[in-house]
Amino acid sequence: MQKIPMLQPLRHRRFRQLWLANLVANLGTWTQTFAAAWLVAAGDASSQMTALVQAAASAPMLLLGLLAGVVADAVPRARLLLLVNAGRALAATLMALLAASGQASAWAVLALVFMMGTAQAFMWPAWHAVTSLLVTAEEVEAAATLNNLSYNVAASAGPALGGLLFAWCGAAPLFGFTALSMTGLLGVYYAWQRSPDAPRAGEPVSMAAFRSGLRTALGAPDYRRLLRHTACALFGAVAFMALLPLYVHDVLRQEAGLYGGLMALLSVGAIAAPFILPALRVRYPRHVLLAASLALFGAMLVALPLVRHPAVLAPLVMAGGMAWAAMVSTLNGAAQSAFPSAVRARTLSVYLLAMALGQTVGSAVWGAVAQAVGTAPALALAGAVLLGYAAIGLRRALPSAVAQ
Repeated sequence: MQKIPMLQPLRHRRFRQLWLANLVANLGTWTQTFAAAWLVAAGDASSQMTALVQAAASAPMLLLGLLAGVVADAVPRARLLLLVNAGRALAATLMALLAASGQASAWAVLALVFMMGTAQAFMWPAWHAVTSLLVTAEEVEAAATLNNLSYNVAASAGPALGGLLFAWCGAAPLFGFTALSMTGLLGVYYAWQRSPDAPRAGEPVSMAAFRSGLRTALGAPDYRRLLRHTACALFGAVAFMALLPLYVHDVLRQEAGLYGGLMALLSVGAIAAPFILPALRVRYPRHVLLAASLALFGAMLVALPLVRHPAVLAPLVMAGGMAWAAMVSTLNGAAQSAFPSAVRARTLSVYLLAMALGQTVGSAVWGAVAQAVGTAPALALAGAVLLGYAAIGLRRALPSAVAQ
């Protein structure tokens, strides 16, 4: 495999514009993610209710992901992305108003997180499909790594900022910042959907198109294996995000600052990963890198309940962040390069459905486990699941251009 420099996709103007705008929007999204989770965890909600914040974010993709893929292949993708990001901004604005009114009950927060997740469910298939059109075929995996880097830079700064500001100004201004962070992205999509190079409409929305996407994705054995890996990996790994507020609040007996700091440390580790992944991809096949990343993340989860001192927590969580980035970018790169553009959004929606299945079911399961036996044992059990899957579930190659 030829080594593609990580920054090479940025030479494409449109990709560069969207990458920068997404960086700011991701910062707002992570600030909102932090504020919503801590608002519920710091209240009177149960362990399972707190974990359901993560489930509410991923459930719309599970329910609507296949439809979102068909829509993304049928309508102009730049216009669709403009509309769904406007929906994300609206959801964040409603969250800010709710928090400012003092009526932010756990169920109200979950409802608005679900609304934000619904907009994101229609965004992700179109965004992943568009990314592969903005760069050359050889640059797709590097572009996926860059997108993951943008996501993780924002994921480090957003929670850290939220942790510092939450005690001072509360949740409402943080939700308001999320809405404002979308404006640059909306501007880029508005200009793009009016330009000659904007993606055009494809096959009309129909049950035939719906079935075609499922048949194409599920008809390829290698792609089915990728879907299984994705669901199983996210099922175990989501325990960290779902249970971290409880770990900080109930196990460590700390406040919002440490929660934001640990979220940021995970992302600092994820930021470092893209700088070493290109060299590793030249030497090792995808499934080996995926197995190693799952094993490392699983080991972090197993060790986490045994650790109390921040000096030990910091490098442990950073190592987990490197593993997370390697896992997500490897899965995304395999999914984005597997099928041609005409059906890419539909097949990617099946992949995103597998991600959502793992995250939604995992959040609910680990929340229930934490409610039954405690947060620390739940984290350790999730880590053991990942270690077991890394050992026995990843022995064959991931797909590469299975249906070009």
